[in-house]
Amino acid sequence: MANGIRVWIYSGDTDGLIPVTTTLYTMARFRAHVKTPWYPWYCKDEVGGYVVGYENVTLVTIRGSGHFVPSYQPQRALTLFSSFLKGKLPPRDI
Repeated sequence: MANGIRVWIYSGDTDGLIPVTTTLYTMARFRAHVKTPWYPWYCKDEVGGYVVGYENVTLVTIRGSGHFVPSYQPQRALTLFSSFLKGKLPPRDI
């Protein structure tokens, strides 16, 4: 992370194994400063989840997904991974 490597952490918002609150707690322990405030991202005219950007770490939630995101929300997972590969944050608008 210190060398400019992009890191994305994603979490399904209905994940009972590693809840979003646990992910947020872990991020707080890094004491990273927020660069991009929380915002909803969209997939097919619906909120796909929420994003917050820190220095070289981005936290993305996936709405309606459990632990295995591609199994629970395949279209949202594709949008998420495509955005990462393009070097862009998930879409802010419909």
